[in-house]
Amino acid sequence: MTRAAVFGAGSWGSAFAQVMADAGVERITLWARREEVARAIADDHRNPDYLDDVVLPDAVTASTDPAEVTREADVVVLAVPSQTLRSNLAEWGSVLPPHALVVSLMKGVELGTGLRMSEVIEASGIERERIVVVSGPNLSREIAARQPAASVVACTDIDGAERVAAMTAAPYFRPYTQTDVVGAEIGGAVKNVIALAVGMAEGLGYGDNTKSSLITRGLAEVARLGQALGADPGTLMGLAGVGDLIATCMSPLSRNHRVGVALGQGRTIDELLALPHQTAEGVKSCRSVVELAARNGVDMPICEGVTAVVDGRVTPEQLTAGFMSRARKHELA
Repeated sequence: MTRAAVFGAGSWGSAFAQVMADAGVERITLWARREEVARAIADDHRNPDYLDDVVLPDAVTASTDPAEVTREADVVVLAVPSQTLRSNLAEWGSVLPPHALVVSLMKGVELGTGLRMSEVIEASGIERERIVVVSGPNLSREIAARQPAASVVACTDIDGAERVAAMTAAPYFRPYTQTDVVGAEIGGAVKNVIALAVGMAEGLGYGDNTKSSLITRGLAEVARLGQALGADPGTLMGLAGVGDLIATCMSPLSRNHRVGVALGQGRTIDELLALPHQTAEGVKSCRSVVELAARNGVDMPICEGVTAVVDGRVTPEQLTAGFMSRARKHELA
């Protein structure tokens, strides 16, 4: 029997559990921090906080006990907010099975260290060849509705990528394998910040020309940072790069997009952070992305501008004016 553990009972963790069940994994146990959420998933196969209208498969259950969640697990999936990963691993990392693959669904760069999520996992004592990254245009609501989607499964050990791909190859979910973990993670982390900028443009009342321009120039920032860190340019032109960027920037289902829209409409960061169940990874990670870029000598004006808005140093209107007044240059420079 194939067993999986999923740490994080949010919308993506729950939807990914459904994917694995539909792909044939016999038992998937979600870890929920709150007893009432775990009980609702285990007893009613519903996640009342995130996917209340979705009936999860019978193979999906839940618990608040990390040891119970990981018992006999062949694969452990991590779907917690990126900035909490290190503290969560310190809390329950000791119960992770020593030979299980560890799958990261998280998209961010750690504040302070500039580490990608796979690097944080490795720093906790997990061997690099056991760490697998899943990234792509995977809006959880659409996945939960079993709408067709594709994704990238990346691992430095291609056998590990293939094993996780086999566990997620559902009729509506098509995994492609990769060994470029860096590219998969950089695409996923930076697109959240670009989505905030695109959302702000929409909130300010700008149309598709503006949003398309921001997405395209945002892709240039993703590519520059990826190149500096050793990513394969082809990865960033694929599902984990441009594919994820388009979905996150344009869809109202994207939390980063929605938060950007609200900022453009005049809401404050403090107001938005106070809303329940609305973690927007770009808000948490924008500063760490900019710091990582600075360490590597990479120019990322959109990400820098978004960080200035999040920090309260400029308004979305001032950000737009700043973009338009930048010195002209060759497009590919």
